[in-house]
Amino acid sequence: MLAVVVTVTTQNTNLLPTLILLGSFLTPGCFALWAAERYGRELGAGLLISCFVVGGVLGVLGASVLEYYLLHPSVWLFLGVGLIEEAVKAAALVLLVRRRREIRGVRAGLVLGAAVGFGFAAFESSGYAFNALFTVRGTISLRGLVETEVLRGLLAPFGHGLWTAILGGALFGCRRDGRFHLTGRVWATYLGVSVLHALWDSVNGIAVWLVYQLTATGYERTLFEYGYLPRPTVEQKHLYTLFSDGGLVVVGLLGIGWLLATARAARRPGP
Repeated sequence: MLAVVVTVTTQNTNLLPTLILLGSFLTPGCFALWAAERYGRELGAGLLISCFVVGGVLGVLGASVLEYYLLHPSVWLFLGVGLIEEAVKAAALVLLVRRRREIRGVRAGLVLGAAVGFGFAAFESSGYAFNALFTVRGTISLRGLVETEVLRGLLAPFGHGLWTAILGGALFGCRRDGRFHLTGRVWATYLGVSVLHALWDSVNGIAVWLVYQLTATGYERTLFEYGYLPRPTVEQKHLYTLFSDGGLVVVGLLGIGWLLATARAARRPGP
């Protein structure tokens, strides 16, 4: 907030990178600090920082390359995004922890997976914030930047950090003798978090489709089928908000429930 006030007051564009970094790393950085304080002695603060920074960078770079070459506009686009991004984050996690053969167990996987996921989210959010800074006319929109960072900061705990924590828990829960085993549980978890990821990304499109299926007239349906969006009515705007926000809540709750169930199962004593 202080950075926003000073930037608006002084109109100093040199502060824009500071604003982007602060807004993008605020929520993910809070998790990284908490994890270092809580698990730094057990897992190593250096490893946690590496997972957050190096894992996040490797994740966004790998995802960008694979999505550029493998994905094309289609109805399955968001599923492809989910499969690719969850795979590269898991690969980055395995790469960074491969020499720490003693680290195993669901709890360690949850923490380290979340570190990679939050790092990915921080670097990704900085890119979205940068794009939001410029309007279609080439002018600077400080409001667009701040709104993007606030929204992504509020949603960050329910996105990449959550999904990669769940996948990390499965990977480390099946680690034996320092080796990662791609069991059926790991594959099922990977597919499950990829579907959650895809649903999260496609909520807006699903909301638009539902609104027009429920309220559109014959003329509006024809335009919609040809790829045009008629001017929405007030009722349609309210329904869209309900479906889009409600969809994010449902997907977020599914992820949180899955995470809590995984953590509870890890605390149960073995046979």
